[in-house]
Amino acid sequence: MWKNFLACIRLVTPMVAFIAKEIGIWSDKDLPYPTDMPFQWTFVSWFMYIEIGIIFFLLLPFVSPSRWQKIFRSRVLSLISEYSHIYFNMFIVALLLLFFDSIREVYKYKHPIKTVDLKNNLETERLAMIKLFWAERNYYISGFTLFLWLVIRRLMILINNDADLMAKCEICRRETVNTIEITKPLTEEKNNSVNKGAENTDFGQEDSLILNLEETQKLLEKREEELKNTKADLETLKAQASNTNIEYDRLLKEHETLQLKMNAENSKKQK
Repeated sequence: MWKNFLACIRLVTPMVAFIAKEIGIWSDKDLPYPTDMPFQWTFVSWFMYIEIGIIFFLLLPFVSPSRWQKIFRSRVLSLISEYSHIYFNMFIVALLLLFFDSIREVYKYKHPIKTVDLKNNLETERLAMIKLFWAERNYYISGFTLFLWLVIRRLMILINNDADLMAKCEICRRETVNTIEITKPLTEEKNNSVNKGAENTDFGQEDSLILNLEETQKLLEKREEELKNTKADLETLKAQASNTNIEYDRLLKEHETLQLKMNAENSKKQK
């Protein structure tokens, strides 16, 4: 039972089994079946572990997208990234081939188990189950590796886009600050000129009102003086008219007196 458990660990996790084998926990001689993985599946499994580590580092929250972009644009990675599309396409094709091959192997070893009765031969049944387990293991490893490869590529694209957006936002912020600093003196000067113009306008209006008031007062004083003169002339005319009436009455009385005298003399002459 213990050996079968070790065999399952050796099949599922090659890296754990490799470490356990190196530190001397077990060796392949202790296992009932050969468990060595073929080279291509060993490479795919180790590459899957590397992908998991890369995704772990890419998801670290304290590393900013701009820092990752600087790392991506370093000299070594720049040389590699020149042909990255070729590497990516080639690796995708290789993973797809291995993925379809694992599907074929799963179908291949699952079909005999369903069609052939292996109950009378337990050793053959166990070997068939192990091969089916290997095929399913390869299927999951290749599929998960293919998925993680696409995830890594997408993460790198998103990180680069995020870094570009952050750089553009920083440039826009600096341009906005510079524009505000440039336009601030002009705005202050314009506001000051407007305020001064308003003050000058107010002062000019006050001066004009004062001048108009003074002119009005002078005109009023002049009119009052003219009115006084007119009243004095009117009083003089009234006095002259009164004197004229008195003189007219006196002359009229003298005329009547003379008229009476003349009438009396005429009557005496007629007698």
